Amino acid sequence: MNLTVDQLDTLQELVNIGVGRAASVLNEMIECHIRLQVPFIRVFSPGQMKQELENRLGVSLVSAVRLGFSGSFSGLAQLVFPTDSASKLVALLTNEEVGTPDLDAVKIGTLTEIGNIVINGVMGSMSNLLRQHLNYSLPMYLEDTVEHLLGSKQLEPNTTVLLAQARFTIEQLQIAGDIILIFKVGSFDALLTALEMIEESEEE
Repeated sequence: MNLTVDQLDTLQELVNIGVGRAASVLNEMIECHIRLQVPFIRVFSPGQMKQELENRLGVSLVSAVRLGFSGSFSGLAQLVFPTDSASKLVALLTNEEVGTPDLDAVKIGTLTEIGNIVINGVMGSMSNLLRQHLNYSLPMYLEDTVEHLLGSKQLEPNTTVLLAQARFTIEQLQIAGDIILIFKVGSFDALLTALEMIEESEEE
């Protein structure tokens, strides 16, 4: 799907507002300061998305937090990290050494909480600013391949996938993850319609 420059800019702004809110929440929870940015967002088909992520993350296991959303638009939202980045992020936030059994024990809980905060920040900003109602499922932690996480074989060809690169900067260490929003058929059109309505109301 080809979006206009204005549509991409608006989506970028919405996602940036969301990660800004998420960063504020994370900084209140932990001692070290987190800076969270989204350098770019892109729109893909499921097949293109799988290729893009495998090029960036490889074909081995990745760590992800997933939750479903429904309402005015519906689909799946995921925060995905290479497993080594996930371990570094958790180690920094919990003061546990990388590779210790203690780290593995707290990793799932910590990443699930981070994913929940970031995804809810992004989806919350979208629903609030676009004046749309969304319901969320409980977050779930997964370690799997990109192919299985995207479930591209189960997705309809017309499904739209929105990729936003998330860059966590903590104590001069940069950790990159990916925010992936998978919109069911028709839901991305509903999102664009809501964007247009907001833009028109601002122009009046």
